[in-house]
Amino acid sequence: MESFEEWRAEAERHGVPLWRPVLEYEIHQKGRSETEIWERLAQVYAVMRDAVESGLQAPRQTRSGLVRDTGKKIAQSPLHVISPEFSLLLAYATAAKETNACMGRVVAAPTAGASGILPGIYTFLERHHGISLQTIYEAMLIGAGVALIIEQKASIAGAVGGCQAETGTAAAMGAAGIVYALGGNITQIFESVALTIMNMLGLICDPVAGLVELPCVKRNGSAVVIAAAAAQMALAGDTAVIPVDEMVAAMGEVGALMDARFKETGLGGTAATPTAQAIARTIYPDLGTLRYEDPPH
Repeated sequence: MESFEEWRAEAERHGVPLWRPVLEYEIHQKGRSETEIWERLAQVYAVMRDAVESGLQAPRQTRSGLVRDTGKKIAQSPLHVISPEFSLLLAYATAAKETNACMGRVVAAPTAGASGILPGIYTFLERHHGISLQTIYEAMLIGAGVALIIEQKASIAGAVGGCQAETGTAAAMGAAGIVYALGGNITQIFESVALTIMNMLGLICDPVAGLVELPCVKRNGSAVVIAAAAAQMALAGDTAVIPVDEMVAAMGEVGALMDARFKETGLGGTAATPTAQAIARTIYPDLGTLRYEDPPH
């Protein structure tokens, strides 16, 4: 499958759910049986749930001190902007990403930098919507299909396409999973992906002091909000207007044109602020002021 339309055609031609072609891909490409794949999905989700729970336990602080108990603070806050459930969605995602920042065990989904988004979404679906484990495993396969196509047509790496490629792809995977789990059809699933990409297009990768902590943990939180919003719009019958394959192509174009300062180098954006530079010098005492020099013409 090289496009979302090919994926749709494959599923509709055989009259199977959207996850089935991805399962077949796994069977043929990885040489695993169907039973082995379902067992592996169960193992992966178990790690995701553990990452959420681990991140919600105190104390939780990275060695640099840049991240400290974000998930726990959100989960325990008595003030809710929208609803207690909304706060917990944020808490689950940031908690799982903090587990990564604190050297815990996570699932790169699709990367370690975005490793809180899918665990947050899937845990939320299971706990607050009563979604069965089997349906979550099927949603995981759909998410894998989303990532496979984006990887071919754009990128899933921050060093190549900026944070739109990492948290953007994870959010698109998550939005597709939400729509599927809540009964959406193929069109709605793909619209949620297009809406997510549209709203994360151009997001740069600018880690403070080169660490996958700040703004990464915070962006995992905001990404699940965008994923949930895109899923809600799609399930309501709203559309992105621009087809999903065109949005993926746009992501690839933006990533290709993005300045190197904004591709995981720690030389631009948040990482280039005076405070971030001071933090970097504190962590690395021998480091001077990070500066970007235009490459010679």
